[in-house]
Amino acid sequence: MIEKKVIYYAAENGSSPFKDWLKRLDNLSRAIVVRFIQRVATGGAKKSVKALKDGIFEIKITHGPGYRVYFAEDGDEIIVLLIGGDKKTQGCDIEKAKEYWRNYGK
Repeated sequence: MIEKKVIYYAAENGSSPFKDWLKRLDNLSRAIVVRFIQRVATGGAKKSVKALKDGIFEIKITHGPGYRVYFAEDGDEIIVLLIGGDKKTQGCDIEKAKEYWRNYGK
């Protein structure tokens, strides 16, 4: 299995919603989230990944408040991290992820 390249979505102003969210987590939570992303990039953690609509995927992490990572795939080799959140912000985060994915590459 080839490891996929992981990149961060960046808005026109250069900000990265996913990086901004990740920075706000405590060290343990951040390490757990990063490890899940690494597992997904190497083809693992399939039970934790759910395909949503419009090309968006959700990684469900059962740590803390129920973290969620939203990403899309640019071809077969690139994972684009869009936004992170938790169970409480899930609906809003999914809509933002869809918007970021539509804006990606413009």
